[in-house]
Amino acid sequence: MARALMIQGAGSDVGKSLIVAGLARAARRRGLRVLPFKPQNMSNNAAVTVDGGEIGRAQALQALAAGVEPHTDMNPVLLKPESDVGAQIIVHGKRIATARAREYAGMKPSLMGAVLESFARLKQRADLVLVEGAGSPAEVNLRKADIANMGFARRADVPVVLVGDIDRGGVIAQLVGIKTVIDPDDAAMIQGFVINKFRGDPTLFDDGYRLIEARTAWRGFGVLPWFVRAGELPAEDALGLGEARKPGQCKIAFLALSRIANFDDLDPLKLEPGVDLVMVRPGEAIPGDAKLVILPGSKSTRGDLAFLRAQGWDIDLLAHHRRGGHVLGLCGGYQMLGHSVADPDGIEGPAGETRGLGLLDVTTTMTEQKTLTRVSAVHAATSQPISAYEIHIGRTDGPDRARPFASLDGTAEGAVSANGRVHGSYLHGLFASDEFRKAFLAQLDIAAADQPYGARVETALDALAKHIETHLDVDGLLALAR
Repeated sequence: MARALMIQGAGSDVGKSLIVAGLARAARRRGLRVLPFKPQNMSNNAAVTVDGGEIGRAQALQALAAGVEPHTDMNPVLLKPESDVGAQIIVHGKRIATARAREYAGMKPSLMGAVLESFARLKQRADLVLVEGAGSPAEVNLRKADIANMGFARRADVPVVLVGDIDRGGVIAQLVGIKTVIDPDDAAMIQGFVINKFRGDPTLFDDGYRLIEARTAWRGFGVLPWFVRAGELPAEDALGLGEARKPGQCKIAFLALSRIANFDDLDPLKLEPGVDLVMVRPGEAIPGDAKLVILPGSKSTRGDLAFLRAQGWDIDLLAHHRRGGHVLGLCGGYQMLGHSVADPDGIEGPAGETRGLGLLDVTTTMTEQKTLTRVSAVHAATSQPISAYEIHIGRTDGPDRARPFASLDGTAEGAVSANGRVHGSYLHGLFASDEFRKAFLAQLDIAAADQPYGARVETALDALAKHIETHLDVDGLLALAR
């Protein structure tokens, strides 16, 4: 039976996911069989698992760090927001409902059983289970029905280490404040803390570090400097894609849709030295000098069509196309490129039909059944192999399907316009296939780098583990597990 340790955060986006990934790689180096676990995650960036379900992308990265295939038990409850107040509820990799926030609050107690079942199965298969919390235990208003932080830690008897983000400022108040506001029995589960994302001379924080230890009676396990290679690893926040601009290189723009999903499709492009990947944010115009505009996946295709039009991007796209530019739609983006998207049963929102952009001669009808599968394909234009996955609802058909984007075991996939400049596909993760990426970019007169994308991610994970081992007391952290 495995031991377990839980990493919780003083807030969201404090670096929990990467610390768990780095600890997983470090523990694996010590000869341990490690499995990651996150009881509840909220993300539209999902991965398809070996058992045919879906989990948060961060847990898939952690599984890679641990050297194992991702499994639905690693993230038994996944929330995929479809609107500002509602989300799709995924349990053990399958959609069970769509619920508003208050409705989901009522569902949470019934989901603890599913969480504990998954956790128990992982413990049977590992030496160590590394658990990631969600948000912060300081959200005491949510504590009663909590399955993600202290509610889980208490039920499963898993010791907790808190991570504070010093880059945001106020880290002393974050950690000391958590000790002040949470229940004393919850506070007793916390065995220590880590300071993350430090820039500069860490000795300047010595007094603050000692103050946290004195005020909380928690042990400090170190100060972790900013990890400069974090941008080479898939992130759960699309904003990370817009941080590595390379002015002067060939410009590829992508639209920051309001319900953008599976945006890690673009990570390999971000790392290409010849590509300047531009995130077009709300209120901004699509750059006139972009060679390619990508419409990424969306958790709410019709909702994001309305959002796209509200930004004026439909006008920009038509102008880009008239100038001879290329367009690629992935999954929901592919659906948007057709003449219409119909949702007669209200699967993604209110029932109805929305006019599409008309750049592909296809139409889409939303269907109840979700496609969740890993696939091997061949790109029609270049004959290069693609390893990818599908995760979508909806059926797309029309004359442009006669010119497929790819072939799946002889079956046509996706569509290409008559002029060859507009492409649509349901294939996620396609740009991680090195030969396809190289050939696709060559069609845009962009030379791709020779370094395989997967190898670059692996070396970044090794560097992350070394970074954590250099600055944190890893042996002390692992000794906490029980």
